[in-house]
Parts: sequence; C-alpha cells; structure tokens
Amino acid sequence: MAEVLVLVDHAQGVLRKTTAELLTIAKRLGEPSAVFIGDNVEQAKVTLAKYGAHKVYVVSNPEVLQYLVAPQAEALAAVAEQANPSAVLIPSNAGGKEIAARLAVKLESGLITDAVDVQAGADGVETTQSVFAGSYTVKSTVTKGAAIIAVKPNSAAIEPAPAAAEVVEVDVQLSDVAKAATVTDSKPKEKTGRPELTEAAIVVSGGRGTGGDFSKVEEFADSLGAAVGASRAAVDAGWYPHTSQVGQTGKQVSPQLYVACGISGAIQHRAGMQTSKTIVAVNKDEEAPIFELVDFGVVGDLFNVLPQATEAVAKRK
Repeated sequence: MAEVLVLVDHAQGVLRKTTAELLTIAKRLGEPSAVFIGDNVEQAKVTLAKYGAHKVYVVSNPEVLQYLVAPQAEALAAVAEQANPSAVLIPSNAGGKEIAARLAVKLESGLITDAVDVQAGADGVETTQSVFAGSYTVKSTVTKGAAIIAVKPNSAAIEPAPAAAEVVEVDVQLSDVAKAATVTDSKPKEKTGRPELTEAAIVVSGGRGTGGDFSKVEEFADSLGAAVGASRAAVDAGWYPHTSQVGQTGKQVSPQLYVACGISGAIQHRAGMQTSKTIVAVNKDEEAPIFELVDFGVVGDLFNVLPQATEAVAKRK
C-alpha cells in the first residue's frame, strides 16, 4: 500500500485538529505517514499514532523554521523522495497553499488547492472543490505524479485509528534560494478564548446590520463555543479586526454551522463561507441575497433574535 504524506500543522508540538482531519482522509487513499517539522515530536507522536500515522518523518533542522515557507517545501520534497508517496496532503491555509505549490513544482506533480472532499477514485485521487466564488462545485483528479492536495479545515470527521508512528529522522540541507527571506520577529497571537476562525466547527459572523455593535454576535457565539467572523463591510468600517474577515479577500471558512447576522450576502462574502455544511442567516431585509443560499433563514432584527437564541442555547446546556 502506497504511503500518503500529511504535513503536520502544529504550534511547538501541540497539534491543530486539521492534522487529525488530514490523517483521517489519508487512510482513504493509502497508508498515512506524518511529516513533522520542528522540535517536540515526542509530544505530538502520541496524537499522530492515535489517528493513524504509521511513520513520522521528523525534520528537526532548526534552519527550516527560521525562514518563510520555501524551506518547508524543500523539507517535504526530501521526505517525498525517500517515501515515494501516492499523495501529499497539506492544510489549505495561506502558508500551506504556497508550500503545496512549491512542492508541486519540485516533484513535477499536479496540484489541487482548497479541496473540501478527497476520495480514492478509479483514476486516482479525486477531489471536490468550490470554485468561481462558490458558483460551481467541481471534481478534479491529479493526472501526473504524486497528488499534491491542500485541504480546507472541517472537510472530514475525525476518526481515530491507532498505528505505530515509527519515527524516521530526515536530514535536510537547505538551498541558498530557500534562505532568501528570513523571519526577523514573531509573537504569539493574542488569546481570545474562542477557536481559530478557519478551524472552528461553528462560526457566527456579523455584518453591516450590527451597526458596529458586535456584542450580541459575540454573546451568541460564546454560547455555542463558536468563532466570531465579520463581513468586509464591518471590517472596512473599523468595527472588527481584519483578521476576522470572512470572504474572498479575507479568510475562507468551511464549518459545520455558519450563522450570518446582519450580512446581506454579497458574492465577496459568499465566496468565503459557501462551503459551510449548514448555513443560517438572520437579517431584517427579507430580500437580502443571503437568503438564496441558506438552509435556515430568520427575518428579523439581530438585536432581538440573537438574545433569544442565546437564552435558548443556555437553557439547553
């Protein structure tokens, strides 16, 4: 059975749930193996074994993380030359998509980004994507080399499958080209107590209809243990941080539940959340375009609707 490599998404050895999702998908395609770049692999090994990693390729060269993403692509390429995988799965975030593109060039392989489903097909690895700002859903297959696929978070339900997780050290010597851009400073993201927007199972977003008051949106989100997002209009008005923008020029999310509050549903916003599994909208304008997209819609003022919803959730806890 051919190996399927998964790039481990972690912060100082603490795995993000996207890694478990990718290992679950990898089991559909072959024998999962993880690629861990950095230190603290022993801390991560237990979780990687729990979700099916037969091997853990460890790249501990400290230089790899001192630069931008180019060294990580070289590290993955070195592992791929050793493992000869049928596919490589990478988280579909800003850094992951660049790593995937660079890796595809190095391996002369086909590349698919922003996949929302990955399955083993008759002609190879078959993916599903939402394209052209969410206007179409397409199925694609890589026809050359190992399939390099960047997968959106929340694209698979996590399934434990204990495995050995044998550690294999990989020595990587970086090229001068990979060292062209150096990381000069970094600082931890401020903790909000809420999940990361792109990884959250539930996202509650506010738009122009909030009038700049996100308190009811935040209260409802907190009652659900959800992340808080914002439309471009709300962000451009200075009502919420740019890091929380959902849309074509913001972050792409694909949660199990997306609640749009006071958001009209312009194509720019829809492109960032249209692949959500269930979509609910609260808007006092019954003609708002968002209602064309939703599974459930509530015509009403969010300042009246959300407190009632928050109270109802609290009673059920």
